[in-house]
Amino acid sequence: MGQLVVSGAVISCSFGTAPASLNVTSQTKCLIQGKPAATIQDIAANINIPPFGMCISMANPQVAAATAAALGVLTPCPCTLVAAGTWISNKPDCLISGIPCLDSGSTLTCAFGAGMISVGMPAQTKAITG
Repeated sequence: MGQLVVSGAVISCSFGTAPASLNVTSQTKCLIQGKPAATIQDIAANINIPPFGMCISMANPQVAAATAAALGVLTPCPCTLVAAGTWISNKPDCLISGIPCLDSGSTLTCAFGAGMISVGMPAQTKAITG
């Protein structure tokens, strides 16, 4: 059974070099342990999702260009998140004002670097019931 994700959750990208902390702005009415619960709409780069350090994905055009300029030596570049849609929730029936909540198994794809963003620590300790 997964856990609901709340503001402050630790998230990471499969091609990023550092984790980040999710900032929930999609809603403020549903609180879990005093923190707003995240929804699939919390996807804005630099607002909801800070950069993940440096990107090492060759699918990222900046990384590919820098690596080519370095004669094939992988050259990381600053992370630039471009969300490919919304988060995919494993609990789409758990809703806040009609919007699916995020759970600890939710994922988001970055269209720029093809990275998979996942939840490392949901920032709350009570399990979803039901």
